[in-house]
Amino acid sequence: MNLASSPDPARFVTRLYVAEDCVDLDYTREIIDRAKLPVTKVGARETPVIDGYYPANLTAGKRHLLLCRNRGIFFKPCPGTREYRCCDYQVLNIGMNCPMDCVYCILQAYLNNPWLSFFVNVEDLFAELDRELAAQPHRFFRIGTGEFTDSLALDSLTRLSPRLVAYMAGQANAVLELKTKSASIAHLEGLDHRGRTVVAWSLNSPSIMVREEIRTATLDERLRAAAQCADWGYSLAFHFDPIILHPGWQDGYRATIDRLFTMVPAEAIAWISLGGLRYLPPLKRIAAARFPASRFFYQEFIDGLDGKRRYVRPRRVEMYRLLADALNQKIHSRTCLYFCMENDTIWREVFGFVPDDHGGLPAMLDRAAGLR
Repeated sequence: MNLASSPDPARFVTRLYVAEDCVDLDYTREIIDRAKLPVTKVGARETPVIDGYYPANLTAGKRHLLLCRNRGIFFKPCPGTREYRCCDYQVLNIGMNCPMDCVYCILQAYLNNPWLSFFVNVEDLFAELDRELAAQPHRFFRIGTGEFTDSLALDSLTRLSPRLVAYMAGQANAVLELKTKSASIAHLEGLDHRGRTVVAWSLNSPSIMVREEIRTATLDERLRAAAQCADWGYSLAFHFDPIILHPGWQDGYRATIDRLFTMVPAEAIAWISLGGLRYLPPLKRIAAARFPASRFFYQEFIDGLDGKRRYVRPRRVEMYRLLADALNQKIHSRTCLYFCMENDTIWREVFGFVPDDHGGLPAMLDRAAGLR
């Protein structure tokens, strides 16, 4: 077992920084009082000082949390590309970076700050949601907070999830997905979510989870948390992404799938996604420097149409078929099994159809959640 694993990665945060224009916010004071950590005030346009240079100082930076304002847009479309089939996901940006440290994490090449950021101007966040959802009342939004950070990794400090769940319970044209590699679910208990929140976990082969996903919850911790959320009435989702080739990968992914359906009720699962490893080219250099024992970046990749490296098509089809066959033996008939960022050729080779045959991928996901 990975000795650095943790069901609650927020415990690895050792210092708080607070932007001076946020010090007097009630929410900021609430987090400071709960965290009981050393606090450093910084200027509104200043940042924490972490010794060294990025990305070498990223390991140290993951213990430092900056409470600040989001001066940009909270709510925007997922940064998908036209060349691959996108699910029309909408991103709600609650912060940047997370205390966990996955070798393959694309944020290492996407961001340039080593510290964690959490946006405390939540009144602005909810006001923006109000405007966007009201402006398109006939459009259905699937919204996720797990694009630039983990949805629940800091929840024991921030307790943002109860606010989000309560808000989404009152929305007729949206559903929220909280996606995590933690088991930090305590603050989801007892909430009147009204079926408008889906709690999701990223899963992988056991050996990948142990070696390449540092400070994350173990497989059983994640699945126990999922089963508990199902008991609380939440719909669930799981993401096998990134699927990574490694010695024994076939047996590894089958073992995770078997464990999933042993511990979690199939009827509670709204959707399951599959996605092969893909990465921005600079990530290989960054990850190799930070994690020299990891070898999977030295496999055969091609340049995808979106500028990311990915496995060649026959290899992707081989991986997807194995996981899809194992999952299709166990999933509920209502569960949507789909690809994240793949082309129609792959869809047809593996599933025998393309999303347009069933009204499009967004409609498939909405039906699986029982909301359309």
